[in-house]
Amino acid sequence: MQKKWLVACATILASVSLAACSKTVATTSGGKITESEYYSSLKKTSSGKQVLQQMILNKVLEKEYGKKVTDKDVDKEYANYKDQYGSSFNSVLQQNDLTKSAFKKQLRSNLLLQEAVKDNVKITPSMLKSQWKSYEPKITVAHILVSKKSTAEDIIKELQKDGSYKNFSKLAKEKSTDSSSKKNGGKLDSFDNTDTNLDDDFKKAAFALKQGTFTTTPVKTSYGYHIIYSIKNPGKGKMSDHTAELKKQIIASEMNDTTTLQSVISKVLKKGNVSIKDSDLKNVLSDYISSSSSSN
Repeated sequence: MQKKWLVACATILASVSLAACSKTVATTSGGKITESEYYSSLKKTSSGKQVLQQMILNKVLEKEYGKKVTDKDVDKEYANYKDQYGSSFNSVLQQNDLTKSAFKKQLRSNLLLQEAVKDNVKITPSMLKSQWKSYEPKITVAHILVSKKSTAEDIIKELQKDGSYKNFSKLAKEKSTDSSSKKNGGKLDSFDNTDTNLDDDFKKAAFALKQGTFTTTPVKTSYGYHIIYSIKNPGKGKMSDHTAELKKQIIASEMNDTTTLQSVISKVLKKGNVSIKDSDLKNVLSDYISSSSSSN
């Protein structure tokens, strides 16, 4: 089974710094534990080998693509996650034993690997056409969620008398059971076709709406029945107008493809001239390159 290089945001790989002389890591009534003893034990474990793999990859990626990933890029990615988790962000970090700086290091590693994917994956016209079929531009909607279909139908009748966003927002505050959005008139964060949080039927109905209109039949999901109002929908337009967005979506998809990552990482490591000096770890990269050299 192929190991997945990308470290999930819920995980942190701790690196071990070993000095030339073996310092004491811990003392006990039965004797001391030195860094060399700890290292000898750690390198035999799968987790220890994965730490080394990640460290090697990060070094090679930094050399090749470090100038393409700025602190500003990392901060932007960090802010996106912070916005996504909202008030629970800090607790999520704590639950996963992550500090702010450690998480940013993970994000940087991810962005570096993304640059490697961009550099090694050729985006063809057929790939663009295929992505265009599912592409939808970023839209903004509001919704009213209720538990019964009949209640939703009654709300739609009220909206057919006054279909303004002002009235929709008022009804959302009064009748919606979605506590996270009702205070804001049912307004949701903007999303496009790559969104994985919203129900597929909800997204399909939302993308089909013209700006300033609402669904005239209730949209059923596992949460209940929704009435959706389109606040902003620029329309799909022509494929040539969205080439940059399509390429970004293709790269994002490739970043989740293990076969692609395997190929890209192999190319990056071979180019990095990696030489494993510890004979016990000479095969640590065998899943990615045909052979690793070792020397004393």
